[in-house]
Amino acid sequence: MAAESASQTIWPEIEKAERENRRELVLHGAAVDKKIESCGGIHPRLYSLSLLNYLEVSQCPSLHSIHQDIRSLVHLQSLILCRNKIASVPKDIGELKALKVLDLSVNALQDLPEEISCLSELTTLNVSCNNIRDLPLGLSQCTKLCSINVSKNELTQLPEDLCSSSSLELLNTIIASENAIEQLSSEIHNLSALKVLDLSNNKLQEIPFELADCPKLKEINFKGNKLKDKRLEKMVNGCQTKSVLDYLRVGGRGKGKGKQDGESAERSDRNRNVSKKKNAQRQKNKTEEEEVDELKQMVVRILHVSDSPAAVMVKVSPQVKDVRPFIVCCIVKGMNLKPGNALKRFLVAQTKLHDEICAKRTAATIATHDLSLLKAPLQYDARPPDVLRIVPLGRKEMKAGDLLKMLQQEADEQRKQKKRQNVSGLHKYLQLLDGKDHYPCLVDADGHVISFPPITNSERTKIKKTTRELFLEVTSSTNLQICKDVMDAMIIKMAELNKFTFDHKEEAGSDGEMDSTSDPLVDSSASPELSVVQVKVLDAEGNLKVVYPSKTDLTSDVSHLTIVR
Repeated sequence: MAAESASQTIWPEIEKAERENRRELVLHGAAVDKKIESCGGIHPRLYSLSLLNYLEVSQCPSLHSIHQDIRSLVHLQSLILCRNKIASVPKDIGELKALKVLDLSVNALQDLPEEISCLSELTTLNVSCNNIRDLPLGLSQCTKLCSINVSKNELTQLPEDLCSSSSLELLNTIIASENAIEQLSSEIHNLSALKVLDLSNNKLQEIPFELADCPKLKEINFKGNKLKDKRLEKMVNGCQTKSVLDYLRVGGRGKGKGKQDGESAERSDRNRNVSKKKNAQRQKNKTEEEEVDELKQMVVRILHVSDSPAAVMVKVSPQVKDVRPFIVCCIVKGMNLKPGNALKRFLVAQTKLHDEICAKRTAATIATHDLSLLKAPLQYDARPPDVLRIVPLGRKEMKAGDLLKMLQQEADEQRKQKKRQNVSGLHKYLQLLDGKDHYPCLVDADGHVISFPPITNSERTKIKKTTRELFLEVTSSTNLQICKDVMDAMIIKMAELNKFTFDHKEEAGSDGEMDSTSDPLVDSSASPELSVVQVKVLDAEGNLKVVYPSKTDLTSDVSHLTIVR
């Protein structure tokens, strides 16, 4: 009877969306999960919200299926159903003719309905982290598809029409890592817009040389595959994309001509330079082996925290337990943001991590600070909206409650002025704090709020081109492990960016932020090596909650990254 009563009582979130004719609705977390468990699914009233163009239901392990009435949401453009336990998707999803983004990642799916191929407006498909063994045929009918992520499933092959059809003229990204894929079609060259291809950690033995005919291909990843051509295997585990494509383009042994040929070629390669054609295109006439050695210079050194008073520590207040309880922090030294577009690349990479591994900030949020601009020790606290004050990025100091009201007004104004239903920037994350009477914040020893997750950082500690030492924090309302996973990914990306900056000469200030104290040319660092200093997080009594990075963190399998402990 209780379940029946609960199912008849409309959820306040749905009632509010219905009353205000909202175009966007986000339902996620433990409170929503309890309602789903009581109702035996999503409240049926949701499917009457025909004006919705953005719907997200995430982090609800009690959600096992989607009702066929989903077809009623005919204006839906984005459907985000990640981090649940969904085991099946109804065929009726094919009737969502306006759908552009479909995210079913981190669920329990074993297959997908063929009707997905009827989604003619679909641009983004994410079904990563499931148990899918086969993708439906007909994806080539989704002619506007730009990105597909099928990583961490049980696929043994990609659909034949995905590569053989020339109709996918916009498909630029295929992420299919950590499956059991045994073969990549030689028809891959039909994907004329392909820029990113990730087939790492599969069961490939050969890479078709036709891959080199993809005219826009910029980033490939075949690491973790046991290729017949051992020289090619060595290259994909170390060399840059261009070197691998050049190797395939001139014939190489891209189709795997056997063990003997590969071994003899590898022996002869030790005593000769690369061919003249490649030699003219490569700086300093380096061989592939030399390039691998150079990449191995990407080093992250972990500095263990001391018990001295100078060590940066974070104390967690009991109030955050019911708001956003999980946090990990560390300090990164040696990051060079001064040359050219280095700072811009760093910020773009952080945004990409927010969209992907952080699930658009619903799973976790990253904040980066200039270490020299904050004073330790720090306190991770939760305060009422009318008490918490912060200087948000690009704004004047204000109360957190006033900031959210202002952002909500800006979002409403965006919809009216630009005549669109979706909003951008910080406005996308406002609903993550719905129903909270306290907001999380990180406060330094001077009492300045330097972070207000998941909304914004403070202008006080904003990183600049001159920043060399960064304080990093990752917070989550979900669990501690996602914080660690995100921090791992952030540091690895920083190491890659720092190595890229070290290898490429750029003029200072080319991204618009000129430092008057810098030389016209880039300051050259002696090494791209990063140092990561541990930061302890303590409870209110001073007991250790977590230290990052610990021995079990940053256990990277990235072949060209060395972790020194």
